[in-house]
Amino acid sequence: MRREGSLLENIVRRSSSPWMDGSGTMSDVVISSRVRLARNLRDVEFPHRMDEKAAGAVLDKVKQAVSDVNARKAMPELTCIDLQDVSPLDRQVLVEKHLVSPQHAQPLPGRGLVTRPDERVSIMVNEEDHLRIQCLYSGLELDEAYITANGMDDLLDERLDFAYDDRTGFLTACPTNVGTGLRASVMVHLPALAIGDEVSRVLSAVNKVGLVVRGLYGEGTEGQGNVYQVSNQITLGQTEKEILENLSLIAKQVVAEEKRYRETLMKNRRTALEDRIFRAWGILTNARSMSSEEAVKLWSDVRLGVELGLIEGPDVTHINEILVIAQPHFVMRSHGRTMTPEERDIARAELLRRHLATMRS
Repeated sequence: MRREGSLLENIVRRSSSPWMDGSGTMSDVVISSRVRLARNLRDVEFPHRMDEKAAGAVLDKVKQAVSDVNARKAMPELTCIDLQDVSPLDRQVLVEKHLVSPQHAQPLPGRGLVTRPDERVSIMVNEEDHLRIQCLYSGLELDEAYITANGMDDLLDERLDFAYDDRTGFLTACPTNVGTGLRASVMVHLPALAIGDEVSRVLSAVNKVGLVVRGLYGEGTEGQGNVYQVSNQITLGQTEKEILENLSLIAKQVVAEEKRYRETLMKNRRTALEDRIFRAWGILTNARSMSSEEAVKLWSDVRLGVELGLIEGPDVTHINEILVIAQPHFVMRSHGRTMTPEERDIARAELLRRHLATMRS
């Protein structure tokens, strides 16, 4: 448990992750790319039908497979964490860092997380499916994310008997994932379109071409800070290549729309835009109390200012960390205790002031 505990401690205490470092293609608009593969073990009931013993057996099989993969040294070492050994607070921090879903953080037996120190790979064990292999990269890097996810899938497929049908493909708990089992998504930041009241129009057009739009934390969440996740809706009848190419094409069109509005704002409404951005910067660097919703909203304006070169000094990597620092469970984890909402708001403002002061020094 020492290695698992050490890795978990490192993950939940730091606000940075490689997927938010501002690198990659079109990273001024596309925060990250994610590829997720849903896999299930043959002749084993889906997680929503399993009892505690069966769930534990699946987790044990995954642990053994991970151990075998590590012995091969084919990629950075993986660690399998039993989420029952993780505190409720730390599980929520894992949600805030996009390593597990809100549903997966629920305290149910047999749930696990496989990850590695760089957090690029995370595998949810016994969420909706037995395994959900997820890879995150900064910028529009769907191909790189898929290569990593597919490589992980191949290594596990050698050690686990996945449920697969020659006619329909991979079998999954939800019919919408049957086939490739692949869900790809891009997380986009659209502040200029929001200022121009054009977000609804653009995202409505995205929905009409068969893609789905969700909020910052996926299904059932809203677009906090003008951040949206755009993903494929169909996995059956399309190849992995077709899914990735279609999403990449649409993502590039959304990026083009956002950049066009940024240029329009800089040309026609520069003073008003600068006033908005520097007011946001001033509040973030001086406020004594702040909600997570306000912090993420202000982050959106400040990030736009950094990307447009209006705010000099801080880089996008450190600005993006605000997305994690602002979250309620990360704030409480940083202080080592649970807090009332008022205490969290005060502590959050202090954390943000310290973080931004470090960037300026």
